[in-house]
Amino acid sequence: MHKLIMLRGNSGSGKTTVAKGLQDLFGRGTMVLSQDMIRREILKERDGIDPPVLPLIKQMLRYGSENCEVVILEGIFIADWYRELFEEAIELYGSDIYAYYFDISFEETLRRHQTRSKAAEFGADEMREWWKEKDFLDLINETTITEDKSKDEIVNELYLRVFNG
Repeated sequence: MHKLIMLRGNSGSGKTTVAKGLQDLFGRGTMVLSQDMIRREILKERDGIDPPVLPLIKQMLRYGSENCEVVILEGIFIADWYRELFEEAIELYGSDIYAYYFDISFEETLRRHQTRSKAAEFGADEMREWWKEKDFLDLINETTITEDKSKDEIVNELYLRVFNG
């Protein structure tokens, strides 16, 4: 059975790092759909209401449900703007969705951002502008991830939960 892991949260919260760690553990047959990669690098689009990237991500999610054991969907994915994507996820994966929300303080996301290669692309002002406090979903139950755990602890915990789930 195919499984979907959703990693959501503000910029700099650790979603991409955890997604890569999970993909390494799950190995072959694992697809990562990174909102930033698709939106910023493939389409060169901005995010917002009725995001232009939405149809492509939905197609990729569908492809993953048909061809991959595990799909990891990671990004900010503002709840209101991407509702259609979450509805599609429910239709494709049913109860095999493992959703996590990175509830990390602004100060910590800013600290983490300063260690990333894209730190020169944008800074605190942009991150504050994009910031959306506690943007939980109402369609899918999300487990909250806080800043008190290391990357390795989060990756291992999620891997075991999905692998044994």
